[in-house]
Amino acid sequence: MAENKRPEHYDEPDLLSADQLQEIEEKFDPELRFRDLLRPVAILAGALLFLLSCYHFYTAGFGIPQAVVHRGLHLAVTLFVVFLSFSAFGRSEVARGPLAFLGLPLGDWALAFAGAITALYVPYIYDQLAFRVGNPMTIDIIMGTILIVVLLEAVRRSMGWPLPVIAILFMAYAYFGQYMPSIFVHPGASWSNIVNHLYLTSQGIYGTALGVIATYVFHFVLFGVMATRIGLGQLFIDVASALAGRYAGGPAKVSVLSSALLGSISGSSIANTVTTGALTIPAMIRVGYPRHFAAAVEAASSTGGQITPPVMGAVAFLMIEYLGVPLTTILTAALVPAFMHFFGVLVQVHLEAKRLGLRGLHPSELPNAWRVFKAGWLSVLPLIILVAVLVSGYTPFAAAFYSITACIVVLLIQEVIARGIPEGIKAAAHGVYEGFVLGAKQSLSVTAAAALVGVVIGVVTLTGVGFKIAYMVTGLAAGWAESVHAALAFLPFEVMTIPNWTLLFTLLLTAVVCVLMGCGIPTTANYIIMVAVAAPILGLLGVQDIVAHFFVFYYGVLADVTPPVALAAYAAAGIANANAFNAGNTAFRLSMGKALVPFVFAFQPALLLVTDGFTWSAFFLAAGGAVLGIWALSAAITGWLFGPLWRTERAALVIAAVLLVAPQLIATLIGIAIMAPIAARQLMGERRSTA
Repeated sequence: MAENKRPEHYDEPDLLSADQLQEIEEKFDPELRFRDLLRPVAILAGALLFLLSCYHFYTAGFGIPQAVVHRGLHLAVTLFVVFLSFSAFGRSEVARGPLAFLGLPLGDWALAFAGAITALYVPYIYDQLAFRVGNPMTIDIIMGTILIVVLLEAVRRSMGWPLPVIAILFMAYAYFGQYMPSIFVHPGASWSNIVNHLYLTSQGIYGTALGVIATYVFHFVLFGVMATRIGLGQLFIDVASALAGRYAGGPAKVSVLSSALLGSISGSSIANTVTTGALTIPAMIRVGYPRHFAAAVEAASSTGGQITPPVMGAVAFLMIEYLGVPLTTILTAALVPAFMHFFGVLVQVHLEAKRLGLRGLHPSELPNAWRVFKAGWLSVLPLIILVAVLVSGYTPFAAAFYSITACIVVLLIQEVIARGIPEGIKAAAHGVYEGFVLGAKQSLSVTAAAALVGVVIGVVTLTGVGFKIAYMVTGLAAGWAESVHAALAFLPFEVMTIPNWTLLFTLLLTAVVCVLMGCGIPTTANYIIMVAVAAPILGLLGVQDIVAHFFVFYYGVLADVTPPVALAAYAAAGIANANAFNAGNTAFRLSMGKALVPFVFAFQPALLLVTDGFTWSAFFLAAGGAVLGIWALSAAITGWLFGPLWRTERAALVIAAVLLVAPQLIATLIGIAIMAPIAARQLMGERRSTA
């Protein structure tokens, strides 16, 4: 097949400007739809954000105050700035008239002050909380009600409707419990009791979710911003281009590799998509990939960044709180599943390139790896320090403190070398200010969401609805399992036991719930909700806690590339000027490694390396079968292994893939036996054609 073949749909891609890329990012990521501010308000917001980052930088290195004080202060500043930064109905012009002050509606100022005051109220009365929990005063109920209303509006403005609607439905469930059907009925709670639980206890707004955001997540968002500012993100892209760009379909492989690297420090799949996609998507189209496929590759690769250590979209730090294990345990468990995801995307883009006969990039189009690293090696030091401190057993916020400090030092060195001492110091100071402001700004929506998620978690603990859902789902799955087992009784062998069928159907139902809940909700918020609602479902079947948490986390992330709300895929489609729905469907297909692997480690926890009963034999069986299964399924979907596949061969490879990913020796051997003749026929045919 000709090396430089271009499909009929090929046309030259249009490179987008920085403003156009920002517009796309804002369109699909409501967290970045900041409004224009008059200079006095912009200075006020910038000063508050800078001080918030300084406060967190200091506490990361020298310790935090009492938990409720720390969380309340963080929430108060966040809510105040949210109402300055986000308008009620999307990005808008400066407000004018008698109902405006300094370019903002008076209502926004009222909400900003109401949010700050009610968030600080609980820390203010902290010494009296022991006497007021369970017996709240009228002022407590008023303040709590105001904060809940303000939170709903803050999250609606910064993220959209999905999470506020969920929170409202949960509160309605708590209030109208006596009217609920069947298993979901409960005595119901008065509004006073609901506010008491959500506002005055550690089970609601001021709970673990807000605590982890204020103690861990903020620091790593700030680190990601500062690392990008010193050029680490661009270094990742350049190194990936130098290493992978020359191979068949090179730009797509650059996309996979650069997104994996950039995603290791980024907490947003959409931001990752736009950052790397601005370069890789036009290059993919230029060598001949269809536009929707180019968008899908970038989206699938970028969402993989959320499962890539060490940051993992900040969920790693939530896991250490919920599971009570060291961060090194979480990061170790994430290594193999993350590799499987990127391996699945890489195999599919390679097979697609071979099927279309696409070339790699010419050496003249590629940077030199040695020169790139020689010029930018200094920017890698903060990441090395971050990983070194983490694996040394220090706390995550200590690692963040030292790595952010390293970013500041590197920025100073870079600016002094480029501009000289006086100007370099000024430029570095300005860079630190901008980085601290941007880091705090990017944490606004996730902080508001975490506080509102506390409302959902509070209702779950108040009503026990999580265990009711778990009981209902496992009961439904058990009924299906018995039916399927009975239907297959005619076979001379047992395909699976009833408990295994029950687990399989439970996993499928849980996966669907996670994807649906993840539509339009950020990864961190979705994970927290799923831990309360979905993880107990798997726990009832004896699934280890770390396995259950990783399962719901992976399927929550998958929502970013699952139509109809595949936000990362739609952002990539905007860059590629492609059909968004086709891009979303293709991105989901490319992410099938992320979809399959959670089932593998649910049945064989050894794939996570750190689970109870781990053995190397079980690990290699599960990992080897997953690699072969992903390869087989990729070939079946693409229609190409070492050459074109017959329809019967594609069907056979699908069956082989299912057997290979089942972590059982007999199933794996049968899968290999199905796959081997197909591969052999293709290899022999390829040799004849080249003879």
